[in-house]
Amino acid sequence: MTDIIRIANCSGYYGDRLDAAREMVEGGPIDVLTGDYLAELTMSILFSQKQARGEQMGYVGTFLKQLEEVARLCQDRGIKIVTNAGGLNPRSMADEVGKILTKLGLSLKVAWIDGDDLLGRLPALQAEGEAFLNLDTGATLEGSGQKPLTANVYFGAWGIKTALDEGADIVICPRVTDAALVIGPAAWKFGWKRDDYDALAGALTAGHVIECGAQCCGGNYAFFQEVPSFRNVGYPIAEIERDGAFTITKHPGTGGLVSVGTVTAQLLYEISTAAYVNPDVVAHFDTLNIVQQGPDRVRVSGCRGSSPPPTHKVCFNTLGPFKQSFEVLLTGLDIERKAEIFLDQIFYNLGGRDQFDVVDVQLIRSDQENPASNEVAHAALRITLTHHDGSKFGRLFAAKITELGLATIPGNTGRGGGGFGGERVIVHWPALIDSRKVTERVHLSDGRQIEVLPTQRLDLEDIYYQTQPVRIPPPPSGESTRIPFGRLFGTRSGDKGGNANCGVWARSDEAYGFLHRYLTVAEFKRLCPDMAGFEIDRYEIPNLRALNFYIKGVLGGGASSNNRIDKQAKSLGEYLGAKVIEAPAALASSLGIPA
Repeated sequence: MTDIIRIANCSGYYGDRLDAAREMVEGGPIDVLTGDYLAELTMSILFSQKQARGEQMGYVGTFLKQLEEVARLCQDRGIKIVTNAGGLNPRSMADEVGKILTKLGLSLKVAWIDGDDLLGRLPALQAEGEAFLNLDTGATLEGSGQKPLTANVYFGAWGIKTALDEGADIVICPRVTDAALVIGPAAWKFGWKRDDYDALAGALTAGHVIECGAQCCGGNYAFFQEVPSFRNVGYPIAEIERDGAFTITKHPGTGGLVSVGTVTAQLLYEISTAAYVNPDVVAHFDTLNIVQQGPDRVRVSGCRGSSPPPTHKVCFNTLGPFKQSFEVLLTGLDIERKAEIFLDQIFYNLGGRDQFDVVDVQLIRSDQENPASNEVAHAALRITLTHHDGSKFGRLFAAKITELGLATIPGNTGRGGGGFGGERVIVHWPALIDSRKVTERVHLSDGRQIEVLPTQRLDLEDIYYQTQPVRIPPPPSGESTRIPFGRLFGTRSGDKGGNANCGVWARSDEAYGFLHRYLTVAEFKRLCPDMAGFEIDRYEIPNLRALNFYIKGVLGGGASSNNRIDKQAKSLGEYLGAKVIEAPAALASSLGIPA
């Protein structure tokens, strides 16, 4: 097994389990330890950190704690470390890493990458014709009236490969794509060229599977009953082969599960089409072949790749309007009438609805008929007000709500105090930039700096793989039964900026035949009526027996600024799974589910 590279990921987000890095290094043989910390939301968190603690900040400090635990063992075992924990300030993070290595007396070489920060170049880029159209709304950045706070290109893998080629042991990345942390080391190991698109697509797929840490090892899995134990759920290892095929596994003795189902669930996470776009390659998920090779070992092969698009994605965070939210609990009978009365009082007290730019009201009906306890008699009335003038919010605003405490609906009680917020929100603004205007800079420990051009600037021949038509099996016939959707089909959902996705997969060919015919966009909207007002695209991925629904605009300006309780759509799939549908009784029986 010398012609593979074992890449282990110890983090799927900022705040993931600190001990995971040490456990991955100590738990068995690996060649590379990666840590993925940067969600779109995280970039706004790191900006706020810089504002509060100084310009030298803006990186993921928890990585430093992890590094101090594993650095010596990584040096002894020759394990490379690649992370995007550099965030908004990879240089400062590299300096801190250097201090730790000096303290420990280690000789590991550190490289860091920059060039992703476009903030200082924005006026020039806009003058050259870069409009930075919002990918969700089509609006131009300049015409939005929103001040950009951060502007970072999603880099690919070639800066990472260059750093490793030059002998780096630790590579500190800025806003690279999540999967680049895996593609780069694999390209370094096997010496892949820029147009080895099938191999690169395989590594991209592996990176997408392991980027969210324990989530592909049974975490957040729809069929959680299949997971033997949720104690100490293992973190993933991708054993990547020279042609890009790979096996997903985890260290022995850890909890969780690696199965075709858990890998499929992760493949469907936060995607739109089956053509998964990366700045280095496009991976066609509808070409994958997934096989269970043994306990906690799933092999994925056959991925086809195409030339990358002519653009790179840019993550902007902009300064949005002021926003304040508050909630009141409505209890018992006549919930809707109580809500009407309370809203009328509140806005009369505040001086009217029309003074606010946006008024968002959500009546969350969690109350039960004939309730068995006080707590299940509650519904929540959630009110969020938005305005460009912050003086409308704050202590006076909260006081106007609080003073109604003894003069309103029966059972009146608040939740979360008189109000929370009243500060400006940070809005996610996704856009594209011409790849010809993008250059990575790799900084090496000997002081050298190497510029790395993206593939799009190398004038390579365009290659595009055309997916072949697939025959969809017929659905089973016969009598139907009423059954929760989630008993038959798995779901996995998540956020993509202001949009959400909900992937659905079947566990047999005949189940996919039914799913393919049954779950149209119209039926999805009927089952989830709160999604009905949004444009939804349906994508088919027959080799995974899967459909993916892409709901546009449901998350507004992104996780940091929308008004939903579930700001990242993580629970959307389970919501769909709870819906009762009419399905063939034979289908339920074939899956071992009592009709």
